[in-house]
Amino acid sequence: MEKLKFLFGIHNHQPLGNFDHVFEEVFGQCYQPYFEVLQQYPQLKTAAHFSGCLLEWLKTHRPEYLEMIRGLVQSGQLELLSGGFYEPILSSLPEEDAIGQIRMMNDFLEAEFGCRPQGLWLTERIWSPHLPKIIAQAGIGYTIVDDTHFYYAGLEERQMHGYYLTETEGFSLAVFPISRTLRYSIPFELPEVTLGHLRRYRDEWGFDAVTYADDGEKFGGWPETHQWVYKEKYLHNFFTAVEAQSDWLETVTFGEYLDAHPPTGRVYLPMASYEEMMEWSLPYEAGLRFRELKKELQVAKVDEARVSEFLRGGQWNNFLTKYEESNHLHKRMLVAGSKVKQLPAGHQKTSGALRALYRSQCNCAYWHGLFGGLYLNYLRHALYSQLIAAENSADDLLLGTDRGLSIAVVDFNQDGFEEVIVSNPKMNAFIAPARGGALIELDYRPACFNVSNVLRRRPEVYHQDILEARDHGESAGDQPHSIHDRVKFKEEGLQEKLIYDRLDRYSFMDHCLDSSTTLQQFRNNHHTALLSFAGQRYQWQRENKPVDPEAPFVLRLKRESAGDHSREKRLAVEKTYTFDPQAAKVGVSYSLHNKGEYPLDFIWVVEHNLTLLAGDAADRTYVLPEGGLEDPKMASEGVLPDIQTLGMRDEFFQFELQLNYSPAVELWRFPVATVSQSEEGFESVYQGSCIAGCWRVQLEPGHSRQLQAGLGIKKL
Repeated sequence: MEKLKFLFGIHNHQPLGNFDHVFEEVFGQCYQPYFEVLQQYPQLKTAAHFSGCLLEWLKTHRPEYLEMIRGLVQSGQLELLSGGFYEPILSSLPEEDAIGQIRMMNDFLEAEFGCRPQGLWLTERIWSPHLPKIIAQAGIGYTIVDDTHFYYAGLEERQMHGYYLTETEGFSLAVFPISRTLRYSIPFELPEVTLGHLRRYRDEWGFDAVTYADDGEKFGGWPETHQWVYKEKYLHNFFTAVEAQSDWLETVTFGEYLDAHPPTGRVYLPMASYEEMMEWSLPYEAGLRFRELKKELQVAKVDEARVSEFLRGGQWNNFLTKYEESNHLHKRMLVAGSKVKQLPAGHQKTSGALRALYRSQCNCAYWHGLFGGLYLNYLRHALYSQLIAAENSADDLLLGTDRGLSIAVVDFNQDGFEEVIVSNPKMNAFIAPARGGALIELDYRPACFNVSNVLRRRPEVYHQDILEARDHGESAGDQPHSIHDRVKFKEEGLQEKLIYDRLDRYSFMDHCLDSSTTLQQFRNNHHTALLSFAGQRYQWQRENKPVDPEAPFVLRLKRESAGDHSREKRLAVEKTYTFDPQAAKVGVSYSLHNKGEYPLDFIWVVEHNLTLLAGDAADRTYVLPEGGLEDPKMASEGVLPDIQTLGMRDEFFQFELQLNYSPAVELWRFPVATVSQSEEGFESVYQGSCIAGCWRVQLEPGHSRQLQAGLGIKKL
């Protein structure tokens, strides 16, 4: 019997926007020691993928490390894999961008390491049936995905060997199936256990080749793994054990195997990812049902192998409906991309607009599962910063730097309703009449900063683990657990922080509340709306006359809301936005008219949700003109009486937001914090601050009240 070919690969990645100290830590704990150990086993052949985000950091901070990788490549011991350069979800991109990202990586690998890649690491192994055409057009011959994908296509475990061919429109691609058994064995089981799996594949099932490929961070970067993998010498022991089995086991690169062996067969894979990702992508209620079903199958002792091909979660695109913030970011990236692509090809590159656009496509902040992802405000900020920079470059070249206002009316977020996009050189403002006439995004363009980037507090399936948790001790034994099996709390009292929002966190959100409402009720979403305005559809009429770019732009919205007995409570609201042609400034005036038959007594609240990213940083603070705030940090909470002006100062990014009210308001403020999970455990995460200006209003039938609120941003 021939030797079993063991195809072994790792994927190394850090997201765009991650802190430099995290890059440093993971480099020292994982990336550097892994290849230092591999160098000691020159007979072993492996593969590796580095994302462009990580490669750029390494080139700047650790050029000697790239020299070591170059040596391994030139010796034939290491095969480097291509991929979308900034680690995008390829299936979520316009085809032109997906091909461009792969070609950018191909060119980088050839320039830096002298190799033209044959294969591609597919981000999060997210497969879509149209990808063979895209990948093949980018000059790539193979990719690697989980055996899960093949099970969903009807194949069995005994067929998970070698590689398969697939195609779209005649564009063919080789696909290697990753063994789930090996993925969960390495590096968490002893080497002899893993070798037992490999021996069974060869001797019992007659495999000629089997694939292992997974995150390189498992080798020292995941919690508790550095001690096991390096200090307790798991990796040395594993590589030594593999070398010792050379009579029946041989490591080869994917490219070598592809060149020398025919395909196992032909296959057409459905849209899929690894099974955890597909479970994470399910909507909340479906996720709960899926979780309960899996528990029922375990209790019934149903063989998982018998049902796995029929038991699947959702698809990655579900994140665009599960999280409105993910969809908003994705569609904003498409808007920026459409502007960049209006530039001549040469200008796209020389201006830096294309690279900034590609950076804004880094996948991590578009979704959430075990890793923080979307829940980490600094990752979302990094992508917004890049897409705003791309847009700035494109607009400067297309429209000139001395342009005034431009107005677009378009359903940019694909929700079936038109939004109004108002832009000038200092800001982008997105108004959604169908969502309470709210300001759903405000960008301060000089700092490439989306100040409205605040995540909604919503239920997650894993919140059940927090509610049910008792005393979780560390597992016995010396071997670490996979992060999929760990339950750990980074702070106490998370149960009390599980507060959920009724609506997405926008600005200029209008509330007509019962006059007894308190800050605590509003913060915890226990308040009662006297009449419905927030999140409701406002009427508006598009102006037919051309927009004067040098004059203020006015957008008029209307809504009338009635109580259960329409003659008793009926309030008509005219809401008028005014935009400055040159400054980052938005003004809103309200005319409230009692159209019912009885007096109205209510609190009119104009809610803003804004972020300077850090809740407890000394250089991000509230400021009052007269001073006197006891706790000025953004994570502070409280009620301020008789406020006309409140500032939010960011000394790090060098700008200040200013909220203005006329007449003066009672001002409520509190931090918006979510509870999420990451590889380190459960934690609360500051997302932004809610600032609510409150007017106490009494209106007799037929009477009106005029109110004003404004928001501006200036450079420090």
